[in-house]
Amino acid sequence: MSAKQFSSSRKAAIVLVALGRDVASEVLKHLDEDEIETLTREIANLRDVSPEDKEEVLTEFFNDLTAGELYAHGGFDYAREVLTQAMGGSRAEDILHRLYTSPKDSGLVKLRNLDSYTLAELIKDEHPQTICLILSQLQTAQAAAILASLSPELQGEVALRMATMEKISPHVVKNVQNALQSQIETTFNSELSATGGTKVVAEILNQADRATEKQVLKQLEEKNPDIAAEIKDLMFVFEDILILDDLSVQKVMREVDVKQLSLALKAAGDDVKRKILSNVSERVAQMVQEEIEFMGPVRLKDVEEAQHQIVEIIRRLEDAGEIVITRGGEEIIV
Repeated sequence: MSAKQFSSSRKAAIVLVALGRDVASEVLKHLDEDEIETLTREIANLRDVSPEDKEEVLTEFFNDLTAGELYAHGGFDYAREVLTQAMGGSRAEDILHRLYTSPKDSGLVKLRNLDSYTLAELIKDEHPQTICLILSQLQTAQAAAILASLSPELQGEVALRMATMEKISPHVVKNVQNALQSQIETTFNSELSATGGTKVVAEILNQADRATEKQVLKQLEEKNPDIAAEIKDLMFVFEDILILDDLSVQKVMREVDVKQLSLALKAAGDDVKRKILSNVSERVAQMVQEEIEFMGPVRLKDVEEAQHQIVEIIRRLEDAGEIVITRGGEEIIV
């Protein structure tokens, strides 16, 4: 196939690969979810592109650019790296998961295009397991909005089923397809491999408003305390301190001693270190840096425990209303 026969999305993928990871990442930041998925699929499916085809594609977009002797290389790992740079690991994995665990022609793609209210009305009277299957395949923000619209009892039941759900057999999916066939214009034409788990529930609740989150967790704690605790641990991790405003970080740091903070920051990223150390006094920042420098090798388990203790402080302060964690389903008030 010549470059003239390439689809526009394939041409765009070749251009992005040729421009390099940094530029590609910046471009992806300005695209919507569907465009990102389309380009990601094309990038992941690219293999070696001949210099001639590459030059033809690039010339079409940039008249003054020629391909030279470079080759454009794609593949799954490249797609993952570009996505991770563009939007962070969690969202990148979410997109790649949907691309490679469900068929591209799945009827669920059409469900994703429905607004949350319409989809909620469509499935609200379905069995909790059916709702669970559908939510597990939606984008987290959309799933969070639908979860918020359900009754408190149903919220807890659906969240619990999703947290404990693993692979779904084609037979079960077929039953779901049949149940929805009379309510939607098109049916699911392919077998799906839906996955759930506590991580999926945590991601959805992170996008939900605070009231929905508290209600769902309350229901889960009553039904299965262990799963509720696991979901809580996944909902806010130490690195998420980056989303806190400076005043909130300062309030948290007042309750953390130097030794505990030093241990927590031992294996933290530079951005997290900067965020925290810029919100403590110069004296404390210097003490922490010296403590980190002289403490020597430490067990990762100890670092994670120190980070977990700080996360617990953050949760306690949020529950007390002393700090606010802005979530995907909430509006920012200024």
